[in-house]
Amino acid sequence: MPWFKSATPQEPLAVTMTGVKLGDRLLIIGCAHAKLVAQLALKPGLTGRTCALDEDAAMAARGADTALREGALVESETAPLTMLPHNDSAFDIVVVNHAFRGLQPERRSAVLNEARRVLRDGGRCIVIEPSGRRGLMALVSGSGPGTVAIESAMTAAGFRAVRTLAEHEGLAFVEAARRR
Repeated sequence: MPWFKSATPQEPLAVTMTGVKLGDRLLIIGCAHAKLVAQLALKPGLTGRTCALDEDAAMAARGADTALREGALVESETAPLTMLPHNDSAFDIVVVNHAFRGLQPERRSAVLNEARRVLRDGGRCIVIEPSGRRGLMALVSGSGPGTVAIESAMTAAGFRAVRTLAEHEGLAFVEAARRR
């Protein structure tokens, strides 16, 4: 008889924060973190749809290959982040996955405008970016846009209920909904 119960494995924080569930139509913009693409792609299951898109064909293929090895079905696509090859209102959730670092603010706005276009009314957009570093690490490694800049860009793109969900484990999660 064991004295301690074994803990059930938890899903990664990034997957929990997105709230992706069975049957969702999910678009992942940015495939640099292939493991996260695979983890997210497992959630919609066979009744949903997952598309992973990146401007770099090798990154998109790597994300799809990793997802396939994990047992998820993913449609891998290569396209400019500012011209998504999807119809209006095609997705329930759009996850912008580490895609903003190195982008100019105008380009971030264009990416968010496209994300809003492909979301259904009431759909959610979640931006996952490294959280802002402070002190010497910020000078050495640089940093992506902070949560305030992401929130401002999402509001300017026409999203509503924009909020930072959390900054934890070196990641920032910013969520917004498409206006109905």
